[in-house]
Amino acid sequence: MKNVSKLLSMLFLGLILWSCNKDDDGGEPDITDPANREVVEVSGSIIEATTWEEGKKYLLKGFVYVDKGATLTIQPGTIIKGDKDSKGSLIIKPGSRIVAEGTQQKPIVFTSNQPKGSRAAGDWGGLIILGNAIVNKSPSVLEGEGTSTFGGTNNADNSGVLKYVRIEFAGIAYETDKEINALTLGGVGSGTTIDFVQSSYSGDDAFEWFGGAVNAKHLVSFRTLDDDFDTDLGYSGNVQYGVILRDPAVADQCTCSDSNGFESDNDGLGTTAAPQTTAKFANISLFVGPGTLNSKYRSAARIRRNSAISIYNSVFTGGHPKAGLELEGSATQDNFTVGTSDYAGMILSGFTTPVLPNADPVLARLKDVTRANNTELAAGDLKLDADYNNLTAPKFLPQSGSPLLSAGVTLPAGFETAAFKGAFNTSDWTEGWTNFDPQNAEY
Repeated sequence: MKNVSKLLSMLFLGLILWSCNKDDDGGEPDITDPANREVVEVSGSIIEATTWEEGKKYLLKGFVYVDKGATLTIQPGTIIKGDKDSKGSLIIKPGSRIVAEGTQQKPIVFTSNQPKGSRAAGDWGGLIILGNAIVNKSPSVLEGEGTSTFGGTNNADNSGVLKYVRIEFAGIAYETDKEINALTLGGVGSGTTIDFVQSSYSGDDAFEWFGGAVNAKHLVSFRTLDDDFDTDLGYSGNVQYGVILRDPAVADQCTCSDSNGFESDNDGLGTTAAPQTTAKFANISLFVGPGTLNSKYRSAARIRRNSAISIYNSVFTGGHPKAGLELEGSATQDNFTVGTSDYAGMILSGFTTPVLPNADPVLARLKDVTRANNTELAAGDLKLDADYNNLTAPKFLPQSGSPLLSAGVTLPAGFETAAFKGAFNTSDWTEGWTNFDPQNAEY
């Protein structure tokens, strides 16, 4: 009996040891290591409810469409790569939805398919979401792809969720001087959630809104080539908490354009097409890393072509050569002087020409004390961390006594109460999910 008990004990111990070593002997792979994940190639159209799983990597081949009526769900921690040769891109068409809801611990990553150390801006297409919200141009056709249309009559349209998402090395040129953006939002409605999204190394704009009314929060634009926040065709949403960190050596390569933090048009011809571009931005920080600016830099914010966007409680530094805030053209200037647009609670630091035009009535209105704008502070006066513009490990939080921590202006309806200037108060919302060195990430 004792021998039987001893034998059973040995068998039980053996089962435990076998179980503990199962992975080492060819069992289930550790999906937290991207190298162990199965690669699934995706092409053509998704026509029914589909889920992309954390335990796999997905390779976009050419234009991949989510068709009307279908929902693409992407699990937290999933990695999606764009094929360079076929200019892989993901296009969410009007009437379909994407539900890409990562977490702070497990962000969803759209990135290059090139090996570590060989990635570059424009390695693949980008993420495009198209909806049925109002646009001031009809028909509105997706740039680059040239086929898909967007826009409608429903400003509350719901195209899904993007939350805790990174988009890296997108912006490939489909034709000469016609690149796609890291994230393109065409006619996207306010029922859509956009929150905690980082664009890095985009070959064109980081974020571009073509009409629609979608709101967004917690956006990061890092080392973008062209513009960081671009608004067109009647976009009317609210964007709050955004940080822009630019590489001074890198700017737009297009012969027809230049690089700005903000670029905004009502439309390409500056017409009075309705609805007018009237988006509102609040709590934005725009920084440029150390070094000499590329000759293609222009203005921190270039507002033109009858745009009427507004910017509140924001800080711009970096010394763009044209201006900190450039209101280009009489129609854009009139929008501000009659109150259709507004610029208040802004700190424009380190610009040789903080504002254009540098004349009344624009200048007088900007200097009105009720607007609390400041163009006199030097970068050192802002009391930022010494690494606030470090291009590999930025530290964004203002230090004690910083003027950024003082109360800004009261924000319009639709924004969270935020009694500070710039994107950060006392907590860094970029921690845990962003990556400022995607070139060396293991994907």
